[in-house]
Amino acid sequence: MTTSAPHFAVIGGGIRGRGYAAAIQQNRDAELVAVCDPSPEVRTALAADLGVPVHPDTASLLAAHPEVTAAVVATPDAAHLVPVTACLDRGLDLLIEKPLATDLAEARTMAEAVRRAGVRTMVAFENRWNPKFQSVLADVRSTDGQVVNQVVNLNDTIFVPTRMLSWAAASTPGWFLFPHSLDLATWLGGSRPVEVVARGVRRHLPALGIDTWDAISATFTMADGSLVTLNSQWVLPEAMPAVFDFRYELNTTAAAYRIEISDSGVTRYGGTGVTALHAPERDLHGRQTGLIATMTDDFIDLLNGAELELPDVEQGLLITAAIDAVHQSLADGQAHPIA
Repeated sequence: MTTSAPHFAVIGGGIRGRGYAAAIQQNRDAELVAVCDPSPEVRTALAADLGVPVHPDTASLLAAHPEVTAAVVATPDAAHLVPVTACLDRGLDLLIEKPLATDLAEARTMAEAVRRAGVRTMVAFENRWNPKFQSVLADVRSTDGQVVNQVVNLNDTIFVPTRMLSWAAASTPGWFLFPHSLDLATWLGGSRPVEVVARGVRRHLPALGIDTWDAISATFTMADGSLVTLNSQWVLPEAMPAVFDFRYELNTTAAAYRIEISDSGVTRYGGTGVTALHAPERDLHGRQTGLIATMTDDFIDLLNGAELELPDVEQGLLITAAIDAVHQSLADGQAHPIA
């Protein structure tokens, strides 16, 4: 490791935070200094798994470790503002979990703070690192076709809002799933959303005591005149082969693309039913694998001087503004411009 390699803190010790921490530890061009999480049980597990100092909050971590130069913010979606601003006060480079925020004012506050600090940022829109989407992007860019429309179905089973996320009532399928889809649509289509109209269903989860939307459908008009339709729900039955269902359609005047993500190509029959087996989070030697590792490696390369096209805080702000407009449309049934 070079003496100038970034020294990382990871803020948030959930599934994503653990993945980032493992990816940093196995990268020879970075160092994991410390992590933090408010849960005593989580902190105990993190200390045992990672072998680095563990703190209860961002403030105590930063106070104890002046050597930190970069941070990953992997707190729940609605809890990014406090750790992000604390890290920016220290001038740290930041990798922030998507979405940037679930509140437009908070997103704007963070984006402005990043501009003032002049640091490097990346928002973790991880599907840009999926080879399937990368192959589509390369082909779209190699033709002279114009994008006509994109249709994205990205859904979760009811396991996600009822058992995986303790904070589902503070989110929606729009905030939890649309960031993936809409970022891809802007990236693959090369245009930005300017207006949206949305409709939703609010029935099953409220009956279970989780006051949020079951399903949302939104159609965006893009700056180039094309359309993007996003459909997301998180009440699919747990009998589905995978916890998520992801199908992408992109149509241009030169070609049509169909991308199936939830079908891994490996199906298991047995036990309680049919299951799609996806790539393991770690390889046979225990190393972190997959999109989270590749994404983290790119951010580390960026900090070490590489010139890479990565989604930054401005992209994060755009996606939050667009999804905020989705929720405005859900509230009043009208089309809304995207600021």
